[in-house]
Amino acid sequence: MSESNPAQTYQVLARKYRPTTFEDMIGQEAMITTLTNAFKAGRVAHAFMLTGVRGIGKTTTARLLARALNYESDSVDGPSVDLSTSGKHCEAIMASSHMDVLEMDAASRTGVENMREMLDGVRYAPLSARYKVYIIDEVHMLSTGAFNALLKTLEEPPDHAKFIFATTEIRKVPITVLSRCQRFDLRRVDPAQLKTHLSGICTKENVKVSDDGLALISRAAEGSVRDALSLLDQAIVQAGLDGDEVSAEQVRDMLGLADRTRILDLFSLAAKGDGAGALKEMRGQYQDGADPVIVMRDLLDICHDVSRAQTLGDDVEIDAAADQIAQIKELANALTLGQLTRIWQMLLKSYGEVRLAPVPLAAAEMAILAIAVAGEMPPPELAAKILSEIQSGNYTAPEMTPPSPNGGGSSAKMASHGSGRAAPAISMSVPEAAPTPEPTLQIESLEEFVAALPDSMISLKYDVEKYVRLIRFRQGAITIENLKDAPPSLMGRMVEGLNKLTGQLWLIDQEDGSGEPSMAEKRRAEKEAQDARDRELPAFKHSLLSAAKLIEIREIAPKSQSNVITAPFGATTEQDET
Repeated sequence: MSESNPAQTYQVLARKYRPTTFEDMIGQEAMITTLTNAFKAGRVAHAFMLTGVRGIGKTTTARLLARALNYESDSVDGPSVDLSTSGKHCEAIMASSHMDVLEMDAASRTGVENMREMLDGVRYAPLSARYKVYIIDEVHMLSTGAFNALLKTLEEPPDHAKFIFATTEIRKVPITVLSRCQRFDLRRVDPAQLKTHLSGICTKENVKVSDDGLALISRAAEGSVRDALSLLDQAIVQAGLDGDEVSAEQVRDMLGLADRTRILDLFSLAAKGDGAGALKEMRGQYQDGADPVIVMRDLLDICHDVSRAQTLGDDVEIDAAADQIAQIKELANALTLGQLTRIWQMLLKSYGEVRLAPVPLAAAEMAILAIAVAGEMPPPELAAKILSEIQSGNYTAPEMTPPSPNGGGSSAKMASHGSGRAAPAISMSVPEAAPTPEPTLQIESLEEFVAALPDSMISLKYDVEKYVRLIRFRQGAITIENLKDAPPSLMGRMVEGLNKLTGQLWLIDQEDGSGEPSMAEKRRAEKEAQDARDRELPAFKHSLLSAAKLIEIREIAPKSQSNVITAPFGATTEQDET
């Protein structure tokens, strides 16, 4: 007889360590507490809806729930969540071979005829168990007809029937079905809790995986226990037959992840404006096997950790090595919350672009460059403060420092902020500014500005009168209603005209809302009001004009006390004023 091959009888960890009791499940304490209290109070629902991400334990929970409903032992004869001692029906239910527990995969049996075939047996009592339990996996894939066939039975089921549904797409389940079920959302397992679970399995399997390696697996699993166990299965074989410890580097190579320390370096270079250094680091990681999509996701994680450290200070808890935590806190002290929020938005947008880009590396490098360019700009908080001071006339330009001869972004000069943390100050090189001209005119209103414009700027005067609706006017700053149909260059020409007249730099801002009527609209309204008043004069109500059509009222240079009336066909008559 030939030797049996061990690989043929090997059972993967995800199946070998599938929970057999509710106590074996991790991260689902809220659901277990609810079920325990319901069973003790005898308030057991007739339908359950289990939802959550893949690999979180929906099918396993459904089978455990079927066991709990039909639990029966020598000392217990009733529903129970205490499954530590195997009951009469437990083994058959967990093996999916019990006659009274029917499992249906809605992904392969979606039609209404399949549902009717299953429901035909609902009216019959169970053969040996307490309840006839129907488990429907991936229930969201049922057709509309199948859901409709299920509704009536689900609303008024026999006392001996229980339904358990499982789905990853809860939004695709009709609300009419959801409203008839008791819903349980199975939560993603926390990485720290998942790492502890994996460590315990390594001990039982007598294998060695480094703590950092287990942490990488836990983060890559994204809260899915089955994914974590599958990755652990793959990581264990990295040690070979010698039984050596699987290192974090081996796990990282297996997962295609970049070194977290190098990710921190990349984030630091980009955030501080060192575009050249950031590009070299990005290309180096790519050549070492890092996936650009995963690098962008890791940068998002770093940005989140740094933001939490910036906000919480020493109270923050970060799942990382001690040297990495120190580097994260150093970045938190060097960046403001506004800068971090700006980087987060850029990374979030870039992550989707890198995933869809035909060349992911090129998209990732362009995203890194964009962050580096933003790193050379002042923090949003400081920019807002400068703008406010300019508008109030209290702004004093800071002393500029020349750039470092080595390049690499802004200098490391720090300024104090309201949060008590240090933040980078503006440091840049600017050309020598021309001397500011002395003020030559004091302008107090928009009308004064238009009146002061010279004949050489007649087109600007016309555009301001026609398009500008004023909201606020104060020295150095004008706020107007959003311009519509105006020439694109109007605001720039207004700033230029104000500068020439006053010798000062004015700020012109647009806002939503309704401003005052434009100067042209005011003149038109005044003329219409004057015409209306003129038409009320007795001269215009004379019986001789009853058959005439009044076309226009004009003002002419007075040569006598009379009104001039433009009659039909352009003929004019003079009427003495009474």
